[in-house]
Amino acid sequence: MTSELWQLGAVDVAAGIRDRRFSCSEVMTSVVERLRMLNPKLNAIVVDLTGEALAQAAAADRKLQALDEPGPLFGVPVTIKVNVDQEGQATTNGLPSLANVIAPGDAPLVRNLRNAGAIIVGRTNTPELSMRLTTVNPLHGRTWNPWHPDASPGGSSGGAGVAAAVGLGAIHHGNDIAGSLRFPAFANGVVTLKPTPGRIPAFNPSATVERSLHWQLTSVQGAIARSVADVRLATRVMAGGDVRDPWWVPAPFDGEPLAQPIRVAVTRNSHGYPIHPGILELIDRSADYLRDAGYEVVEAEPPSIMDPARGWLSVLLTEIKATLGPTVDQYGSDDLRRIFAWYYEMGKILDYDGIRTGLAEKTRMARCWNVFLDSYPLVLTPFLMRPGYSWNYDALGYAQTKDLWDAAIYSYGINYLGLPAGFVPVDLVENLPAGVQIVGRRFREDTVLDAMAAIEQRAGRLVDRLWASASLA
Repeated sequence: MTSELWQLGAVDVAAGIRDRRFSCSEVMTSVVERLRMLNPKLNAIVVDLTGEALAQAAAADRKLQALDEPGPLFGVPVTIKVNVDQEGQATTNGLPSLANVIAPGDAPLVRNLRNAGAIIVGRTNTPELSMRLTTVNPLHGRTWNPWHPDASPGGSSGGAGVAAAVGLGAIHHGNDIAGSLRFPAFANGVVTLKPTPGRIPAFNPSATVERSLHWQLTSVQGAIARSVADVRLATRVMAGGDVRDPWWVPAPFDGEPLAQPIRVAVTRNSHGYPIHPGILELIDRSADYLRDAGYEVVEAEPPSIMDPARGWLSVLLTEIKATLGPTVDQYGSDDLRRIFAWYYEMGKILDYDGIRTGLAEKTRMARCWNVFLDSYPLVLTPFLMRPGYSWNYDALGYAQTKDLWDAAIYSYGINYLGLPAGFVPVDLVENLPAGVQIVGRRFREDTVLDAMAAIEQRAGRLVDRLWASASLA
């Protein structure tokens, strides 16, 4: 039985440990064996903490004897992305120049996971500064997609996405300012939720300067896992408050019941991008799944996603150039410097009046979407409007970088609006994983997760096909 425990999700692991059907050590041994077998060729986890994890699991077994009610993640193996502080570990963010930045304490989400009983087995890979839609960097190297050796694992939380897909733990932390949770979920056929900004507290004790304000209000922390139930549990745990984040909001995780049947607006509007027919088919299929589950699915067009997408590529991009630009110029690889130059070319760098006007317009955009969501509490959208792409696609030229960003307007546009959005895989498109996005009202992650679960129940899990294939042999 021990050899199969790596397949279990967080909900089942925690329940099995509470019921004494297996021990923390048995679960951890299974995951560690899986990790040591697969990670050398996938490079998802770039800081191996399995020795400490096994010792902590043994200590947890001893502690369990005296606990009446263990934490909700007691004994559950998890990973942390290398751009978030974990006490005693380097917060490298994929840059060689940050290799010796040792965290003096845990970030809030790491503390929340530990307080819930989770055990960290390793730290996952990210591109330089976590600012590419793939995962490779000069410090830790390239992370490999388990579905195909040439395919991108997504970015920036690519290590987390791969680790989730192949069974290197049950819950995998990531973060998202333009799609960095959802791109890896798309690329690896797993599940994630980009929460509302303010849901999960964020702070790095190692930081010497504060992040710029708009960055703080657009970026979020979250989890990648193999099931909606595990993403729900992880998000709930990670959302515990922390006084170090003044933007954290003590909103209840489970909101008031909505009028039934819940209305879901469906959009297939590609805004001029040649959306792949396979992606359209997954949207149609997901709409049918939601109807079958009792939702009222309506063909209704939300406010344009193009305005917030352009806002990301102007207002936020101007801030990014001012804050990250000097670091990219001084410490970034040749690839990263070229890609950032293409970002600037794709977007529009603003002066002060442009920033002031842009921020005012953001309020209008958010209001329009809030009004729409008042009538349609959920929106089913494409996520990426094309199939998966090669691991270095964005480094091949301006046209390739622009193609990815043009295909991803429903990703970073939703970030700019500050709305929660989940990704759930549905099927393969051109032999690579793909799926759909569900967008919801602010701080109604619960309704987004419910809809994702309805799709998941009918579509099944893509990782079961991966595990049965020869690609992991």
